[in-house]
Amino acid sequence: MEYLGYIASIGIGISLGLIGGGGSILTVPVLVYLFHIDPLLATSYSLFIVGATSAVGAVPYFKNNLVDFQTALYFGLPSIITVFLTRLFVIEAIPAHLFQLGSFEVTKNMGIMLLFAILMLFASYKMIRGNNVEGKPKNSSILPLIIQGAGVGFISGLVGAGGGFLIIPALIIFNQMPMKRAVGTSLLIIAANSLFGFLGKLDFHLINWTFLLSLSSIAIIGILIGSKLSQRIDGKKLKPAFGWFVLLMGIVVIIQEISK
Repeated sequence: MEYLGYIASIGIGISLGLIGGGGSILTVPVLVYLFHIDPLLATSYSLFIVGATSAVGAVPYFKNNLVDFQTALYFGLPSIITVFLTRLFVIEAIPAHLFQLGSFEVTKNMGIMLLFAILMLFASYKMIRGNNVEGKPKNSSILPLIIQGAGVGFISGLVGAGGGFLIIPALIIFNQMPMKRAVGTSLLIIAANSLFGFLGKLDFHLINWTFLLSLSSIAIIGILIGSKLSQRIDGKKLKPAFGWFVLLMGIVVIIQEISK
């Protein structure tokens, strides 16, 4: 099954390059179910992979002046603080055994995966439904960006997702940002968010750096391909199809966890 994981890693990178988010939400399921990595460790791996991949993917957008650094600061700074604190304190505070219903026991690892599956269902809905808000007359406001940045940081820290599916709509709605500029800015925010989150709970003795760097390199190749394809393909048109795939994967994760 591992070879499927490497193929999926390319797909994760391509989706990040094309639509600025969405692909990262598959990273944890790929690590857990195809590489058989512990869910909690998988969230750390995911943050590193997504962070490194997004950092490389943001470079072409930066060169084309498609990164809004001021907005990235307003959104990214509270997000970075929240994701770091979540990894450092909240994850540690979650008990190994959450609760039990009869013979059905919900553990910390199962809880993380079920929460992740719910997040996948929400993300798929956002992608399938689309965000037809670009260009609509709304007043730009810093406060909503700060609040949503903090919220995305908490989610990223808890489940190891980049949060691009939340970041891009926020940038478009609250800052009237064109889609391509929102993607470039989103990649910068995801990179900072994810890498700081990774540092928030860094256990060197548990990390297989050879595996992590090789998987990140494959995902980086994917995002470079995705960035090239984005010049010819409208990422917005691919979102609904990718959303249906994420929906299916979310359902699979739920079935997989409750049938254990």
